[in-house]
Amino acid sequence: MKRTKIDMALRGDAARGDILVKGWVRTRRDAKDFSFLEVNDGSCRANIQVVADAGTDGFSYLKDMGVGAAVAVRGELVASPGKGQRWEIRAASLTLIGKADQESYPLQKKRHSDEFLRTIAHLRPRTNKYGALFRIRSEMAFAIHEFFHDRGFAYVHSPILTASDCEGAGEMFRVTSLGPQEGGLPEDERAAKDFFGKDAYLTVSGQLAAEVFACSLGDVYTFGPTFRAEHSDTSRHAAEFWMLEPEMAFADLGDDMDLGEELLKYLTGAVLTRCAADVELFASFVDKDLPARLEGIRDRPFERLPYARAVDILAGCGKTFEYPVGFGLDLQSEHERYLTEVHFNRPVIVYDYPKEIKAFYMRQNDDGKTVAAMDVLVPGIGEIIGGSAREERLDALERRVAERGLTMDGYWWYLDLRRFGSVPHAGFGLGFERLLMLLTGVTNIRDVIPFPRTYRHLEF
Repeated sequence: MKRTKIDMALRGDAARGDILVKGWVRTRRDAKDFSFLEVNDGSCRANIQVVADAGTDGFSYLKDMGVGAAVAVRGELVASPGKGQRWEIRAASLTLIGKADQESYPLQKKRHSDEFLRTIAHLRPRTNKYGALFRIRSEMAFAIHEFFHDRGFAYVHSPILTASDCEGAGEMFRVTSLGPQEGGLPEDERAAKDFFGKDAYLTVSGQLAAEVFACSLGDVYTFGPTFRAEHSDTSRHAAEFWMLEPEMAFADLGDDMDLGEELLKYLTGAVLTRCAADVELFASFVDKDLPARLEGIRDRPFERLPYARAVDILAGCGKTFEYPVGFGLDLQSEHERYLTEVHFNRPVIVYDYPKEIKAFYMRQNDDGKTVAAMDVLVPGIGEIIGGSAREERLDALERRVAERGLTMDGYWWYLDLRRFGSVPHAGFGLGFERLLMLLTGVTNIRDVIPFPRTYRHLEF
């Protein structure tokens, strides 16, 4: 008999005379002549209650069906007399699929700290919180593809191995095929002997590849893992994380801001409607203000203001910040959250940043001081999207590459886009993990990615 997922069983509109479910035991309560099992298979937050009488086939194995054990239950789906549950299963047979040693199984019926659960990342998806979180992660990845597919964007698989540093920051993981015996070679000899004949790295961004395809296919996006070798151990940084990066041909900064706002409204609406039960868990146990904050993002227009105006607001607000505020200084998280949570009480898009604090590829404005860049700031997180109009003028881009001390040879193909049918184009990057932090109220990036890779941490 084919198994029924518990989510489908609980959402059924009629009793069933014969049903098979499989999952892991969350709790077991024993009486003299019968037992109750709570079984969860990960398809939803809820467990299904199983009632097994002493005469049930397989009842003798019940003693080994402790918390964490994998079981199969066949029986009758009937209306439940208990509160908070519509259906339960009257078991006809029980099968023990996999034992869980009760002396060593680390998950029991109690709340565990996030710090502890990070040490057992291979088991934490079985908890209510992390099961809900990773269902939301899955649903939001699907919603992202829906959003762009419905708007005619092509999905591009950008390379993970690269020889270029998109950001110009230099904080990249080197990839090599050479063994320890070649480690003492001079740098140029070592690179020449390596697999590609030059230094290779894990990519920090799919943007440059997206620009190539935008200048051929029009509207495109990349969505995949990116890597940064920052020696940072904060709650907001990870060495491996996922980035969504759309790119649009024949588009300017205004189009970029419109797309970013539309995307965030779409995703917050999707999580509220598709993942209501899982969001409710986070509202109950993580952040009671979460539903109102998400509804505000979905329903209210975002505030838009130039960087210079944002600096004036921060400098004149009377609040003492840890980091200084001034024109030419990048906004820090505390500044971004003040703008979104206190001054405007809504998401804010800050645009036209000083060129010195932004990447070389951002289009320079006519004032010669700023670039057509924008950051989308949201309550609880700060920056969640960073983007810009791209510099489509060859001479201006060459000047910026030289100013940053980058080599023209490394970007010859990128410069070619400006030689052969150049067009205005724009795009942005959205950190997928920061999106999940926004949608769940979780405050540590380690808790929204299945297996976190952070400074000095490479487990699982």
